[in-house]
Amino acid sequence: MNTTLVCSGGLDSVSLAHVLAGQGRLSRIVSFDYGQRHRKELDFAELCARRLEVRFHLVDLSGLGAALGGSALTDDLAVPDGHYAEETMRVTVVPNRNAIMLTVAFGIAAAQGDAAVAAAVHGGDHFIYPDCRPAFTDAFAAMQDAALDGYAQIALHVPFVHATKADIVTAGAKAGTPFAQTWSCYKGGAHHCGRCGTCVERREAFDLAGIADPTEYEDPDFWRKAVAAHAAGGA
Repeated sequence: MNTTLVCSGGLDSVSLAHVLAGQGRLSRIVSFDYGQRHRKELDFAELCARRLEVRFHLVDLSGLGAALGGSALTDDLAVPDGHYAEETMRVTVVPNRNAIMLTVAFGIAAAQGDAAVAAAVHGGDHFIYPDCRPAFTDAFAAMQDAALDGYAQIALHVPFVHATKADIVTAGAKAGTPFAQTWSCYKGGAHHCGRCGTCVERREAFDLAGIADPTEYEDPDFWRKAVAAHAAGGA
């Protein structure tokens, strides 16, 4: 089953790329420039495609960021520090982002004759992002069945939708993912900041998985305080 993968260049999607490649299923990687605050992640997505020797499609939606304002990922807004599951992280929502990207990816897959589109949405995203939840992925798959009826049958492959970030680290390690060649940080500095929600989640996931984290963080210890504060707040 040839599969088109939507890949941001982050830990989750690059891990899924390696899992799919190990299964002989990965045919291409699709990434998006949607006017995000930095393009660093896209370099890691392209690097992944070259490493796995599959075609890389970079889709230019750069004008979209201005229209989808109000997010710290597309506007000049501060990225908050703290645990990923805190209410403050909602400022990182880009409305309908996954729906937009998946729609384009399904079009590419249909045109190229692939049988599936994969995305690395996972359980840890459910709190913040509605377009990462099972209700969305199920509905989106049904919508694409209707949209491509009579033209193509393409499955939506979301193997991590009920998984934790630690589960993804474990799966990625088994597939030989070079974690140091992935980018998660929302701030886009020289190194991962270690303080934004996605850095905290990344560092915590390696710890829970019991796998060494090769990432260089500007603040390598902040995650412990953020996790403790979140736990105390939820108690």
